[in-house]
Amino acid sequence: MNKKELQEEIIRLKKEKDICILAHAYQDHELWEVADYMGDSFGLSLQAKEAQQKNVIMCGVRFMAETVKTLAPEKRVFLANANAGCPMARQMNREDVLKLKEQYPGYTVCAYINTTADLKRAVDVIVTSSSAVKIIEKLPDEKILFVPDRNLGGWIAAQMPDKTFAFFDGGCPSHMQITAEDVAKAREDHPQAEILVHPECLAEVTQLADYAGSTTGIMKYAKESDRTEFVIGTENSIVQHLSIECPEKRFYPLSEKCVCDNMRITTLEDLYNCIVGTSAEEILLSPQEIEESRKPIDRMIELGG
Repeated sequence: MNKKELQEEIIRLKKEKDICILAHAYQDHELWEVADYMGDSFGLSLQAKEAQQKNVIMCGVRFMAETVKTLAPEKRVFLANANAGCPMARQMNREDVLKLKEQYPGYTVCAYINTTADLKRAVDVIVTSSSAVKIIEKLPDEKILFVPDRNLGGWIAAQMPDKTFAFFDGGCPSHMQITAEDVAKAREDHPQAEILVHPECLAEVTQLADYAGSTTGIMKYAKESDRTEFVIGTENSIVQHLSIECPEKRFYPLSEKCVCDNMRITTLEDLYNCIVGTSAEEILLSPQEIEESRKPIDRMIELGG
């Protein structure tokens, strides 16, 4: 089958098999075209929870599928490509968090959603890149231990001088490829463009940008802005998506190196094979894992995340 035929067959089969397809923002646009929902990891989880379908396929990475299962335990959840993992989510585990808690007694442990379900069992609250500042501001605690992304944590801390932060030295390998030199070159090559970056970037990058925010925030900013040129400092698939959705505007990657191979690994063929059951992996979590990993997510929701 060619691409169009494969997409048509996927759309036919998902209806026949009662499947909801989720595609993260960093997936290729051809996957967006067959998905029921597109967006960031937590937003997709909420969509899956409310969806009528009994089966869910995540076109993203493993921690995202785990979050879907945590919020919608009654549904069968599958990862389109079983090898799709997040390097940052693998940088620390629950035991690492427990050791850090001993080093920082009295600190509230705040974890980025880009973590495993098992790690979430050991923390107090979860945040997304779009909700982090809002959530942590509402915490009554003055001492925050933020894991695993030191860059995102530092960006949050810079906006909250009244709180004390401690960090785990982790981060996104793809976003850390972007440098201040890339920003300087982008200013020279595209003097009329605004530079929009993700706070997973190094501090030297976010400080030089015109806007720093979540992937969803970057896309919203670019779509709603009166400006017509933008340099995008996040996974380069966003340049593709914005170029297709806003053909009257121009988008450029801040760094050609900002590519997440783990996100790009999922293909239409993977999705099709998952639907027909030839390479599907179902995400399975025990009731205890679901209960314990959901607590910090529920706290985020209670605080307005």
